[in-house]
Amino acid sequence: MIDNPSSPLRQRMIEDMTARRFTEKVQKDYLRNVRNFAVFLGRSPDAATAEDVRLYQLHMAKQFIGAPTINAAVAALRFFFNVTIERPDLARPLTALHQPRRAPVVLSEEEVVRLLEAAPGLKYKAAFGVAYGAGLRVSEVVALKVSDIDSKRMTLRVEQGKGQRDRYVMLSPQLLEWLRDWWRAARPQAWLFPGMNPVNPMSARQLSRVVRETAREASIAKRVSPHTLRHSFATHLLERNVDIRVIQVLLGHAKLETTALYTRVAVNTIRDVTSPLERLCVNLTGQAPPA
Repeated sequence: MIDNPSSPLRQRMIEDMTARRFTEKVQKDYLRNVRNFAVFLGRSPDAATAEDVRLYQLHMAKQFIGAPTINAAVAALRFFFNVTIERPDLARPLTALHQPRRAPVVLSEEEVVRLLEAAPGLKYKAAFGVAYGAGLRVSEVVALKVSDIDSKRMTLRVEQGKGQRDRYVMLSPQLLEWLRDWWRAARPQAWLFPGMNPVNPMSARQLSRVVRETAREASIAKRVSPHTLRHSFATHLLERNVDIRVIQVLLGHAKLETTALYTRVAVNTIRDVTSPLERLCVNLTGQAPPA
């Protein structure tokens, strides 16, 4: 069975994922999803039939499980069937669900100021500043090392971001000053934002919790997370007419269409567009009112 730590099937799947350099988190997620499928079957997942796969997806749909969770299970099972047990016929019935793209929550510049001013101490002020001032993901913020700061080139190095890609982002003078204030106060050695045990970085969960609590303290009614600061970074740049391709590089997006999502919430950009109605020479004066 896949949930037995000494199972050859489990070990083979781990080796297949390791060979493809899947992160530890992805490996855990894939193993968990295949284990859930095995529990549903009541037997080893390599003994599944196409009908079992169809019924399992129907089971998930009836449980009102969200599309992201179902799609994660589909990805894990596709890998298991296609790669680990080499049964692509079992992967064919699996169908990913369409996820509607929602407009991201974006803070106004005034709300960002309130959030930063309410940050509980230099550590979190600097971490919030990195999320907003450089547009980093929460996982990228907590993974920063002191050595990633390049004050001569005024850049931050993001090592192995999403998609296992390195990139550089800008380091503003204001953010550099906040990082220096934090370093002088705490003298972090390796991780820029260490956790309770300085051997490890601060967890993404901890940073997310503090952002939520700080937003409440700052009387911000919107649902705020570290990713909200990243959304706000991209939107505010777009509203200042920064080229969308530059924003794509800064955010580390593989596809331009992902970055283009922010055009839906860039209020200044939308407001500055001239309606075609304004170009029409329509004279409505002197017309009789409708009966």
